[in-house]
Amino acid sequence: MSNLSGITVAILAGGQGTRLKSLLPGQQKVIAKVKEHPFLEYILNQLNKNGFKNVMLCTGHLGDQVQETFGSNYQNLALLYYREPSALDTAGAIRFALPHLESEDILIMNGDSFYDCDLQSAYDFHLKKGANGTILLTKVDNTARYGKIELNENDEIVSFEEKAKSKGMGLINAGIYFIRKSLLLEIPKENTISFENEIFPSWIGKSFYGFKTTGRFIDIGTPESYKEAEEFFSLKPI
Repeated sequence: MSNLSGITVAILAGGQGTRLKSLLPGQQKVIAKVKEHPFLEYILNQLNKNGFKNVMLCTGHLGDQVQETFGSNYQNLALLYYREPSALDTAGAIRFALPHLESEDILIMNGDSFYDCDLQSAYDFHLKKGANGTILLTKVDNTARYGKIELNENDEIVSFEEKAKSKGMGLINAGIYFIRKSLLLEIPKENTISFENEIFPSWIGKSFYGFKTTGRFIDIGTPESYKEAEEFFSLKPI
């Protein structure tokens, strides 16, 4: 079994939260309260339980709120902050912070979604495949909001179907990735660029895999899903 403690974690926590502005005026969505806890705390708790040690919070919009909420430590996690100078989107934010991410494999997570999954098994899969990148996948009844991911028989990613074209049951990106630093270095510097729309499709065929696993998944990107989070975490308290 591989050791997760040496892997640097990068959490994307700089989104504008446009769809939640009516519910969370003037607040960064990753610290929105769910059952009296900031949403991001559930992710940090998951990382702590899995033995990770070092977390970089990639902030932007209202980033000072995130740092004021958590400071430099959470349980056994050392927290660092790197704030983008302007909105760089998901891949741009990671590329900006990359010189400060020290491990060979980086665990990247969206700060506005939570997947109650087996991170150890996912990393073991990543190593066994000799993957440059591994996306954790979850199955949903309707992929229209997320877009669909297709794999071949060897679990290599072969296509990303856009949200507008996607429908029905299928596998979606759960917002958690193990990616080799050497692959992340291919992202253009100082560009506003998205993992989901631009970078991931360009990595098809570059030892890029999907790890199918089971567990409860939620994101708080819409008012409806944010309201559902209260019940989601009531079923499994922090």
